[in-house]
Amino acid sequence: MKKVRILSIDGGGIRGILPGTILTHLEKRIQDLTKNPDAKIGEYFDFMAGTSTGGILGLIMLCPDENGGYRFSAKDALDLYLDQGDEIFDVSIGEKIKRMGGLRDERYSQKELERALLNYFGEIRLSQSKKPCLVTSYDMRNRKAHFFTSSDAQSEIHDFYFRDVARATSAAPTYFEPAHVYSIFGTPHTLIDGGVFANNPALCAYSECRKLDFKTLLDDQEKPTKPSAKDMMIVSMGTGSVKTPYHFKEFKDAGLIKWVQPLIDIMMSGNSETVDYQLAKIYSTLSGKNCEDYYRIEPKIINASSDMDKADLRNLKALHEDGKLSVMAFESQLDEIAQKLIKNA
Repeated sequence: MKKVRILSIDGGGIRGILPGTILTHLEKRIQDLTKNPDAKIGEYFDFMAGTSTGGILGLIMLCPDENGGYRFSAKDALDLYLDQGDEIFDVSIGEKIKRMGGLRDERYSQKELERALLNYFGEIRLSQSKKPCLVTSYDMRNRKAHFFTSSDAQSEIHDFYFRDVARATSAAPTYFEPAHVYSIFGTPHTLIDGGVFANNPALCAYSECRKLDFKTLLDDQEKPTKPSAKDMMIVSMGTGSVKTPYHFKEFKDAGLIKWVQPLIDIMMSGNSETVDYQLAKIYSTLSGKNCEDYYRIEPKIINASSDMDKADLRNLKALHEDGKLSVMAFESQLDEIAQKLIKNA
């Protein structure tokens, strides 16, 4: 029986360059091993999950072309950030003053982001995703987690345009205004970034995959139906580990304004670490080599800023460089992952 190959990508704004760089290397490694220069990363995963920037990366890699193939490579996904990141996170001095750095209004206009998403996705719908997927968001009006899934999207009530899914999952509070999107059926939704509850969506991916019939979905009799952990290979990618210390003296009398940014940072990193802990424990209970099929690839930020919105050309280059350094640091694991992905194709 073949394993279900799962890719999960964390949220992290412009730091999506880090997993994008690593996935570009992984894709190239697969091309070399299969001697197929046209192989795309989407072909070698059976399920993808993403939050915020991770959701955008995943959707790009699952986008179909007009012939039913994969429209974009991992490099194409990375290029969205390298080529347009400075425009998406751009604000004039006048606007910065008017918005008071995010205190009076969101920091950035959503227009450039929406333009980039429209250029990449056009009219593609979630129901047309090349592989099963899950993208996280949060429903403000109904106060509940919202999961965009390709399995639910077979109904127009739960089907959405790719561009709207990407906009909703990346509507980070204080950075962009909430996303007001409509299902294909016409139901309105007001949604914000899934990072508020699941910055690391790997456990959401695990839970979703437990109910799916991959044998039928992928038309592959060697894939399992309703797989458990022993039937899954999970590759979970972070967007850069940085631990900014917060000291008692600085925060013992801190008010709302001072706590906003640290809370976002702590919430995101704390969630990612907790999910990693939970999955590592789940896999540690498995016998034989099954316990070795969970990978957490967390790149380190060495030269770049850890700010999610620092997208000047210098920092874009520094993030790309840190991504390449992470490839070197995880080279043996990535080679192992590539071989397992091919083996379970």
